[in-house]
Amino acid sequence: MTALLRSTLRLCLAATLALSFVSCALLQQRDPLNVNVIGIDPLPGQDLELRMAVKIRVQNPNETPVDFDGIALNLEVNDQPLAAGVSDQRGHIGRYEETVIVVPVSISAFSVLRQAYGLGRTQSLQGLPYVLRGKLAGGPLGTVRFVDKGKLDLPQPGSTGW
Repeated sequence: MTALLRSTLRLCLAATLALSFVSCALLQQRDPLNVNVIGIDPLPGQDLELRMAVKIRVQNPNETPVDFDGIALNLEVNDQPLAAGVSDQRGHIGRYEETVIVVPVSISAFSVLRQAYGLGRTQSLQGLPYVLRGKLAGGPLGTVRFVDKGKLDLPQPGSTGW
């Protein structure tokens, strides 16, 4: 073997080892984001459509920041689809940081009827189960998906509030 061939093989081996270490670092297991619904405010709607601004607090419990370029949400209440929304907002959640993101969502008239039918069979408007599924799109690590589950307390008929 010539000296040139040996040095080329050594260089290729070193580059392969370096790339494998970098790829292992990029593929480290990430803890899921902590996402909580912290508010829902009414927005002006159109025709038979209702609109709401869903406020979520996103906490990043990882050593690497999360950059995103777009967000999508789907909200189920009482095991039925209720609302969906998207936003092209961009953001950065640093390592061990949190941020509040507001996403407008739409509720179709059909979803309202489906929810009204389901709520008519419940004893109370308190403690309704909800599931919020979403994703923060883009960034160097790709799309980050999240799920938040909990109980929703709706205002009683005749009470103030939305």
